[in-house]
Amino acid sequence: MKSLKFILAGILFGIVMSKSEAISWFRIQEMFRFQSFHMYGIIGTAVLLGTVVTYLIKKYKLRDFQGNPILFTPKEMSVPRYLVGGTIFGLGWALTGACPGPMFVNIGHSYWAILVAIGGALAGTYVYGVVRDRLPH
Repeated sequence: MKSLKFILAGILFGIVMSKSEAISWFRIQEMFRFQSFHMYGIIGTAVLLGTVVTYLIKKYKLRDFQGNPILFTPKEMSVPRYLVGGTIFGLGWALTGACPGPMFVNIGHSYWAILVAIGGALAGTYVYGVVRDRLPH
């Protein structure tokens, strides 16, 4: 019963992704070809909302569901690291027309071809785990 709130949040996420057309391969291709503002509007709204929520969490010292304080630890900004990682992510996103969250929403829409992209994402995650210690972090 404790997991019900997370299941409901996942269902809400799926509905929002579907209704906003963020799972549409065509919308994603429009974004990468600079033909439409639609996806940039969605991403910008998410960034703005995330910024406001983070500010409120810090200001009011909010706690998680178990009562633990929510902490934000600063990370070192390494430009090459984020440039390479972002490029790989962006190429995969442009090629498959899906990023990790909406991939699973596509399964809910019975777009079974997305299983190839999910398999590739899982394989990439596994390979990263294998070679992580040998990478320049």
